[in-house]
Amino acid sequence: MIKNCLKRKGVFEMATMMAGQALAKVLEKWDVDHVYGITADSINNTVDGLYQERDQIKYIQVRHEEIGALAAAADAKLTGTIGVAFGSAGPGSVHMLNGLYEAKMDHTPVLALVGQSATGVMNTNFFQEMNQDPIFADVAEFHKQVVNADQIPKVVDEAIRSAYATKSVSVVILPDDLSGQEIDYRELKTAALNKQTTKLPVDAADVKQVAAAIKQAKRPIMWLGQGAYGAKKAAVAVSEKFGLPVLTTAPAANVFPSDHANYMGARGRLGTKPAFEVSQASDLILFVGTNYPFARFMPADKTIIQVNNNLADLGKQYDADITVLGDAAQFLAGLAQTDYQAQPTAFLKAAQKDRTLWMQWLEKLAADAQNGLRAEGVIQAIKENATDNAIFGLDVGNNTEWSLRQLPFNKEQKYAMSPWYGTMGFGLPAGLAGKLSFPDRQVWSISGDGGYAMVMPDLLTEVKYNLPVINVVLENKSFGYIGHEKIQANQAPYGIDLVGADWGKVAQDMGAIGFTVTNLAELKDAMNQINDLQKKGNQLPIVLDAKIQNIDPLDTSFIPVDPETFDADTIANYRKTYDLPAEEQPAFSDILKNI
Repeated sequence: MIKNCLKRKGVFEMATMMAGQALAKVLEKWDVDHVYGITADSINNTVDGLYQERDQIKYIQVRHEEIGALAAAADAKLTGTIGVAFGSAGPGSVHMLNGLYEAKMDHTPVLALVGQSATGVMNTNFFQEMNQDPIFADVAEFHKQVVNADQIPKVVDEAIRSAYATKSVSVVILPDDLSGQEIDYRELKTAALNKQTTKLPVDAADVKQVAAAIKQAKRPIMWLGQGAYGAKKAAVAVSEKFGLPVLTTAPAANVFPSDHANYMGARGRLGTKPAFEVSQASDLILFVGTNYPFARFMPADKTIIQVNNNLADLGKQYDADITVLGDAAQFLAGLAQTDYQAQPTAFLKAAQKDRTLWMQWLEKLAADAQNGLRAEGVIQAIKENATDNAIFGLDVGNNTEWSLRQLPFNKEQKYAMSPWYGTMGFGLPAGLAGKLSFPDRQVWSISGDGGYAMVMPDLLTEVKYNLPVINVVLENKSFGYIGHEKIQANQAPYGIDLVGADWGKVAQDMGAIGFTVTNLAELKDAMNQINDLQKKGNQLPIVLDAKIQNIDPLDTSFIPVDPETFDADTIANYRKTYDLPAEEQPAFSDILKNI
């Protein structure tokens, strides 16, 4: 209990309280309004501190600490505010590691509060006592164990600053007896600056040099990464001014309008046919705000321009002809002011045609009901029923491919995925986090049955906290993404088959609303019911179990259909494998000839 007022007329005063409550007040200062975890004996005093501040910070009790850490990472990705999770000494904290590595690999600020045995029994081989600092040394840029109660608020504040500064994980290890001790707490006067307030300026000479290079090129394209987030209007202006087809990296699909005629999608296995073909045919690539790792596999016959605000990333993946150290948004804004207007080239027109044919082909697959439900049909239904500000939590696997190819990112939609670490089971906790952070927006999670089964118990968390997330399960009874790798390696499909379940009925038994669909008619009816539930203010999570055909999605990481590059047998085998008729999906070189 606080014995005297913390703040009076702008003066920060001393107050006596439990150190665990002081910790919670530090989180409040940094605009943290909910934390994830499971309480236990070695973290109880910290949790009691959260209880004292329950009007400001909500404790979200998950069913597994991994889910808490994954949700904290998704929180940070969706909001820009640090995600916070906690776990007990030993198993609880170790469970968090998967989610913490997800945050580390994707440069996401997350704070992990880790319980520890009380100081009086440390170094005595006590129950669940572990030397935890080495466990977290690799995953966390900042990892410290407090040694007295007075340190707790200061160390937690320092940990949060470090997480923001390094865009990584911070771990604070808290012996439980220390969190329960009374301390004299005064709020730190140093401001809680959680944004990068200074941006690297862009030299006008660099903008002029890049503009000149683009004008000289015959087949230039622009490739955007997450560094271009928030610069959508400028990116569109640059694309239209210079006549540039646009690609994005997979985690940056919403930095450019997905319905724009110049948008080709992402390149790679999570990509599209036009993105591969147009980038393959380009003679200049303007990379902005990305350290795209697969650029090293691009043909070497291109002029490469790289714009990045991290000096260490310049030249890391490819030897760039022109490098610009600066802020992506400021660079795009400067380039958009260039006094120039390109005329539509045959290259741009061919790219736009390639995109149009690709979108028409996806719609054809979505409408195909001959042999049952296709994944494309489910994603198309989500697209048609998603709101303009919907939030999507995407799992890892074939579901990610289908989602990124079809979901709308043309308005205020947001999404979170696990692009670098690639952990299955990310979808449900990302949806959970999305609904907590944006309670007034429609939220979807999209998972395969493999990833969903890993984390499905935390549907109970959505039930407990009245989080009406729409959880879509694409069930094909297989680890489909791995199955494709086995096909490519000419290996037997061993170890990838899964036992199915009626996930809709399971959801109902867990207190949620469940639908199970096997065809387009049932899917349409389910979506109508979901829309009706939303209009009536439904507060229960929904699970839509879509029983889809187990069809290997088109591999767009390498598309050998160009007759000028590949032999007839290679082209025929690829087209036969993916049922890709030449009259519907011609090679880009053929489209270009006919422009």
